[in-house]
Amino acid sequence: MYKLMKLVDTVRIPPTLLGEEVMPTIKNALREKLEGQVDKKLGSLVTVYNIAEVGEGHILVGDGAVYYDVTFEAVMFIPELQEIIEGEVVEAVGFGVFIGMGPMDGLLHVSQITDDFISYDAKNARLVTKTGGKSIAEGDHVRARIVAVSINEREPKESKIGLTMRQTALGKLQWLEEARKKKQPQDVAGEETA
Repeated sequence: MYKLMKLVDTVRIPPTLLGEEVMPTIKNALREKLEGQVDKKLGSLVTVYNIAEVGEGHILVGDGAVYYDVTFEAVMFIPELQEIIEGEVVEAVGFGVFIGMGPMDGLLHVSQITDDFISYDAKNARLVTKTGGKSIAEGDHVRARIVAVSINEREPKESKIGLTMRQTALGKLQWLEEARKKKQPQDVAGEETA
């Protein structure tokens, strides 16, 4: 999901910043230019981590700025198929919930939440199971598996990540904890446990 990568890019330092220290200025320019950008193969650039090397600056005719070729390390977010993620429900709607997982959100469709029938409670903005009495709403924490990835470089907000919780050890974390407690053997009265 998160990877540290070494990348190379060219950064423009405008004439107004030429009196400043070079390294912090270059790092800030890289952050402004690249953070939040999405690439289908590399993923989403979360942050510029470290400047490894700065080439000699070049000035182009008619432009008073200095251009530097920069080698840097960046933290990248790459959603991968079959990967298990934990995230927070950021929105509940009639057709499912959106899960925040780093810089992107994934959709957990109602058909992928549980085997039980689910209905939408618009008054409380939550999804509720018909027979189990379980609900899922904004702020809940879940564990899910990525089952579909479609990254849109031009419109990162249009990227689609499909999720499922219909497998063992996946679900709302509260549900998983309750199930784990039910499976633990009960202490026999009068016996001491270590």
